[in-house]
Amino acid sequence: MENNDPEAKLAENSESNEVTIDEGDNNEKNGKTITHEYLDYQPSGWLETTLMRVGNSTDDFFKENRSVVKTVTLFVINGAVLGFFFGCLYYWLNYSTDPLELCHGFGSLIAFLSIIYFFIIYFTVVKRYFGVWFERVVWLKVENAFEKLWGMTWFRWCLCLVILGAIGLYLYLDARHDPERLISLLGLSIILILGFVFSANPGRVNWRTVSTGLLIQFVFGVLFIRWTPGRVALQCFSDKVATFLSYGVEGAAFAFGDLLVRTEGVFAFSTLPVIFFFSMLVEMLFFWGALQWFCLKLGLVLRAATGTTVCESVIAVGNVFLGMTESVLLVKPYLPLQTPSELHVVMSSGFATVSGTILASYIGFGAEPAHLVTASVMSAPAAICFSKLLMPETKRSLTTVDNIQPVECEDQSVLSAATRGATNGIALILNIVANIIAFVAFIAFINGVLGYCGGLLGNPDINLEWILGKVFIPLSWVMGVPWEECELVGSLIGLKTVVNEFVAYQRMGEMKREGLLSPRAELIATYSLCGFTNPASAGIMIGAIAAMAPNQREVLSSIAVRAFFAGCGICFMTACIAGLLMPENAFG
Repeated sequence: MENNDPEAKLAENSESNEVTIDEGDNNEKNGKTITHEYLDYQPSGWLETTLMRVGNSTDDFFKENRSVVKTVTLFVINGAVLGFFFGCLYYWLNYSTDPLELCHGFGSLIAFLSIIYFFIIYFTVVKRYFGVWFERVVWLKVENAFEKLWGMTWFRWCLCLVILGAIGLYLYLDARHDPERLISLLGLSIILILGFVFSANPGRVNWRTVSTGLLIQFVFGVLFIRWTPGRVALQCFSDKVATFLSYGVEGAAFAFGDLLVRTEGVFAFSTLPVIFFFSMLVEMLFFWGALQWFCLKLGLVLRAATGTTVCESVIAVGNVFLGMTESVLLVKPYLPLQTPSELHVVMSSGFATVSGTILASYIGFGAEPAHLVTASVMSAPAAICFSKLLMPETKRSLTTVDNIQPVECEDQSVLSAATRGATNGIALILNIVANIIAFVAFIAFINGVLGYCGGLLGNPDINLEWILGKVFIPLSWVMGVPWEECELVGSLIGLKTVVNEFVAYQRMGEMKREGLLSPRAELIATYSLCGFTNPASAGIMIGAIAAMAPNQREVLSSIAVRAFFAGCGICFMTACIAGLLMPENAFG
């Protein structure tokens, strides 16, 4: 007899579809492992059977001929790209009236494809077939010869004198009609002297690392600030970055409406939501391994030049693209093994740079994208230079390996990585909003107290900016700021150091709109503010590294203050070089 009782049917189904709950070792965490058995099923009908056979045979074909399929796919993609290129070329030659510019139109396509195919040819042909020969025959001989020469004292002195003479001659010829720029050289010298005076071990300073890092920073400054083609190229790149970040406004407008985003331009709704977009893309690049690979390769180049460990070089490069806590993930497995000097580099480089995910915030306040990008690039070698000057290496490093394996992403798919990246932006945006609201309110409170006290003395206009501006006037002047604007820039530096860079950039944008800052003062202020050197960031950095390497907690606490001042010095060094190299006729 058929049983019509629903509960009985459910019991029968439960017996046939067994569900096991294994509480084993997870009882203390209330964790449960649920396992579902597969249902027995046989295909019925010739159509279903045929489709299953075709699907299985197709899977087997792609597995057995994976290399052939990959080659054909790459051939098709390259054919499509080249076909598109020649189609654009035909249109530009016959119909277009636009001039050929490398930053716009067809010229930008030529520049982009040239870079892409250069790396493709290099890695697939040159490195594959000639890389081993070059390393063994050419590079090894050059390296051995240089090491022998470097071991000779006269060669080191001659090389240093030649480099210093070349730099001195260049500065004389470049600034002879604008000698006020040389004031920034005085500021750079004072910062380096203070770094040596307050060094933890002045006698153990590796001058090759310090001088090479400073030289690379100066070369970057010449290429991207003083050299017109390099400045134009960087301006083009920064414009593309700003355009790329602006696509996040589309999502913000969809979520919050055009009134708040485009018409009123409310910062919290028009600028901050771009972080969701960029954070998602960063996680996608991290999932594909592109970001780790890029940072590792640049880190190896920086290591070869400065003589630092791979971890130090990779973290310095990673901070150009990532935030101070995200970049630490690149060397997370090696944090417990690092010496205090290596941890000092990790912390100071994090303090001296800003995350690429929040560039849109600074741009929204009015900062120039080209200056922000240049400051981040120049801070990488400067971090190596100044941090190793303040805390030289006194212990034998355990991370001097020739190759660090890239950190693997925990996500199982690119969609999972993209989703996690977007949701990670929530915490970042909330942190930014919380900091801005809390610290702006705190500054208003401090200004109210100072105004009350000043009013009792007959000076009710006294406030925190006025005090900080007075304190940092000498620093602003030696960095190259015109004397009449030193108090304004000094107040910005004080706000950035005591509060955070968001408040400082916000105030700088207001000064810029009010016409209070000259282009030169704005340039130096932008570079000197481009870093996470503030008390809140110090706490975040210590907490993040301590969570990844608990055994280093005491070391982190002991070097945190020194790393904080190192981060400030690195930003000021970059500002000095920018003020030294930027000619007056370049402002506009």
